[in-house]
Amino acid sequence: MSNPLAETPLPSLLRPRVHADLHAQITAAFKSVYDPEIPVDIYELGLIYGYDIQDNGHVAIQMTLTAPACPEAGTLPGMVESRVAEIDGVNGASVELVWDPPWTPARMSEGARLSLGMDMDF
Repeated sequence: MSNPLAETPLPSLLRPRVHADLHAQITAAFKSVYDPEIPVDIYELGLIYGYDIQDNGHVAIQMTLTAPACPEAGTLPGMVESRVAEIDGVNGASVELVWDPPWTPARMSEGARLSLGMDMDF
């Protein structure tokens, strides 16, 4: 007797995440990119708004910059794409610059604020 449930695909929330082991490596890649004007990596600055590891191994990243007129707008997204794309198991990366919600210092980690000597109350 066959089990009809065994042949039913599991909802996506119940399927094991094939790419779950990549999260730490992706975070490390983010932490290896620095805004040259600020001695803190882009992850701790709160510039990474999110990312998605797609089934084909492509990583779609949403990030922002400290200001729309940031002089690094032409280089930082490419650096992020390159660093993430170099990870074994990643089949390319793309960065979408987003401006909503706007970046504020409140998005920075506590460690980043401390290293920059910033007030902790935002």
